Amino acid sequence: MTTFDKREEAFEKKFALDEELKFKAEARRNRLLGLWVAEKLGLSGDAATAYAKEVVAADFEESGDNDVLRKVAKDLAAKGIELTDVEIRTKMNEFLAEAVAQVKAGQ
Repeated sequence: MTTFDKREEAFEKKFALDEELKFKAEARRNRLLGLWVAEKLGLSGDAATAYAKEVVAADFEESGDNDVLRKVAKDLAAKGIELTDVEIRTKMNEFLAEAVAQVKAGQ
């Protein structure tokens, strides 16, 4: 194996690790967002946990964050809770930063 091959293999492993960390952080962000929205919806305990799982699952509908945003915005609107997409995205960004820190810390 040449030095170039070793370097290429190292880059591929780093890319795979980065993608795994990104996936974990986004799933954790969606869970945190789900718990936050559940609180706004008046859910607690097992109901809040179940709702957070629904939010995590919503992220598998399409690539990007729009599927998650649509779900929580629709659920909030159904209960008469008005939050703009900007407000929800701001929380998503805050939770992503928190989730990245948690994933990196191994929590």
